[in-house]
Amino acid sequence: MHADAPDAGKDERLQEDIRLLGRLLGDTVREQDGEAVFAIVEQVRRTAVRFARDGDPAARTELAALLDPLPRDTTQAVVRAFSYFLQLANIAEDEHHIRRRRAHDLAGSPPREGSLVFALDALSTATVTPAAIADFLAHALVAPVLTAHPTEVQRQSLIRNHRDIARLLDERERIRLTPEELANNAQGLANAILTLWQSRMLRPVRLQVIDEVKNGIPYFKQPFFT
Repeated sequence: MHADAPDAGKDERLQEDIRLLGRLLGDTVREQDGEAVFAIVEQVRRTAVRFARDGDPAARTELAALLDPLPRDTTQAVVRAFSYFLQLANIAEDEHHIRRRRAHDLAGSPPREGSLVFALDALSTATVTPAAIADFLAHALVAPVLTAHPTEVQRQSLIRNHRDIARLLDERERIRLTPEELANNAQGLANAILTLWQSRMLRPVRLQVIDEVKNGIPYFKQPFFT
């Protein structure tokens, strides 16, 4: 496989993004909650990795010994740190999917399974007449379906924050940044993660259906195709 092939080292950039976001989150925990809390989070992380990787019973015992005696405030900080790390990793994975699609498009790869072009190519070799396909497309209705869930806990402020982080990661991917621009981008990510850490993770009150309807309205204001 050539070095510039779309699949060469395909996950390296994802790992770089996750390491960057994890480091910035760790810096935030240290600055906001202190070195002692950061040390506990790191110890829990290393022990959990050892348990998940090796199935080490001693690691499980060590985890319980670490977590059980923690005071409430410290426990909350640990839970928030790992919850936010998972959110950040998910953002990085979403951006990586976009990166992979662009890499294949730039390389002129054949249509990927699951894409509209792949489906149309498959139809061209199937026992379906062009007239039947044209008739289906002429009468098909494609519309978003948004269901109101009063139990939804994701806050609009956090959703906007996630979009800011995704935009900054995308900027690092698509634009060749100068050292100063790269530093500014990293500072923007650090600020976004600081905002994330200082935001309430869960809503203090349960949503009503009308609240969820209001949350869904912005989706209708976005273009379906860009």
